[in-house]
Amino acid sequence: MMEKQEYSRENMTELLRGHGINPTHQRIEIAHALFSRGEHLSAEQILLAVNSRHSETSKATVYNTLKLFVEKKLVREVIVDPTKVFYDPNMSEHCHIYDVVNGRLTDVDAANVSLSGLPALPAGMVAESVDIIVRIRPA
Repeated sequence: MMEKQEYSRENMTELLRGHGINPTHQRIEIAHALFSRGEHLSAEQILLAVNSRHSETSKATVYNTLKLFVEKKLVREVIVDPTKVFYDPNMSEHCHIYDVVNGRLTDVDAANVSLSGLPALPAGMVAESVDIIVRIRPA
């Protein structure tokens, strides 16, 4: 699980630099919106959070910045269905539970999940990651 930590705009600058990302004003605001909540947020939720302070960030800027954050391994993309993508600031090994009714995505410690094996991979290939999402709904 991700440990609770105080995130300021100042330490967002250092976090971005540490991942090889130029800390522009908008990137700092996007990172702060995502990390300060410690939640799984969609691009739309991040856009709303950023523009609640200064309505100057475009949807394209948010999407492009999130793509950069994913490429630089600052956050991970969690695709719960083809129309719903969350951005997860928790980069530790963990799985997810997704409530299909309320749209909430929750972390599950990987130590609480067991996987007995993977299929044979094509020659010359290695597994980069395995994503486990348990989708739940009322019985």
